[in-house]
Amino acid sequence: MAHGKPNQAWHVFHGFWALLLLCAGCHTAGGPVPVDGCAPPPLAGNDGSHWGSRLGCNKNATPDLPHELAQATLPPYVIEAPDVLQIDAVRLIPKPPYRINPLDILAIQVTNTPALAPVSGLYSVDPDGRVDLGTNYGRVQVEGMTLPEAKTAIFDYLKMQGGLKPPFDVTVGLADSRGLQLIRGPHLVRVDGTVGLGVYGSVHVDGLTIEDARAAIEQHLSQFLLKPEISLDVVGFNSKVYYVVTDGGGAGQQVVRLPMTGKTTVLDAVSQVNGLSPVSSKHLIYLVRPTPAACKADDEVYKIEWNAIVRRGEVGTNYQVLPGDRIYVDAQPLVVVDTALARFLAPWDRLFGSVGLGNSTVREFLTPIFTNGVVTSPGF
Repeated sequence: MAHGKPNQAWHVFHGFWALLLLCAGCHTAGGPVPVDGCAPPPLAGNDGSHWGSRLGCNKNATPDLPHELAQATLPPYVIEAPDVLQIDAVRLIPKPPYRINPLDILAIQVTNTPALAPVSGLYSVDPDGRVDLGTNYGRVQVEGMTLPEAKTAIFDYLKMQGGLKPPFDVTVGLADSRGLQLIRGPHLVRVDGTVGLGVYGSVHVDGLTIEDARAAIEQHLSQFLLKPEISLDVVGFNSKVYYVVTDGGGAGQQVVRLPMTGKTTVLDAVSQVNGLSPVSSKHLIYLVRPTPAACKADDEVYKIEWNAIVRRGEVGTNYQVLPGDRIYVDAQPLVVVDTALARFLAPWDRLFGSVGLGNSTVREFLTPIFTNGVVTSPGF
């Protein structure tokens, strides 16, 4: 019986550590496991070789996956909401007969005017439909007129009210149209997949490549303009993203959404979130690729050898990140166990602490007090 207590304590000690190792093992086994799923066929590099033949000496790397030194060229960009498109005018000529609108800019030239009061240059049509020819001549109503009608109206005005005497001539041209101004500039692809073109309506561009979207916009504008030509590019790549998910060791998970900006590797992606957190495990990092519905039985999860990448410069598992990929950084198993134990023991600790505080308080009030050899009874 004298040796029973030490043996029992020793068994409890070993049992406690076995429980920790079991929990750690369960946590590790519960993480993603790299398997061969419905992977795409081998991609060919620029030199005609396959990725699998350029993985180096890292046997843990998954063949046929683009990596740091053998990255794949992504397919033509497909426009989706909420991308931002930049549209510039190459040829935007209104179909005749064009009628002048407020905020249009007219090029007006009048001959034989006084030297101190010329009429020559660009003139903006005011919101009320008038064009201001200067303090010497006043304003002329031109809204809704064609260019020849505006020329006649300006000629008659200058002859009757402007004080000009024949012979003089008036030339009126369209320098810039309010409708054309609304076409130029950045345009956000709306949630319904359309892009707004101001007074010319909207065009559906979701799911189109840049060339197809340009052709669709030009075809739409041909209803209003004469053989329109535009240049189109994407200036806000907002629809193609990847995610970096960092496990907090039982204290939640942080998800960072990052835009695709080109050929991005796993190391690039982790650098965008300021590296690994203090609780992150260097041995439990995975590249998780979206799996088609037909391949749900097989996941595309590839383990990343972090130490091999950063300490030895091996590129085999420094995979190229594709749109939609998730980089999952798991926490250290012991941190997870520590957090779980803290959550389990914290309520009991508070409970027993409160009970112990109450007991000590009661004992303090019940303990007799000796004052000058006289015992007094405690009280509240």
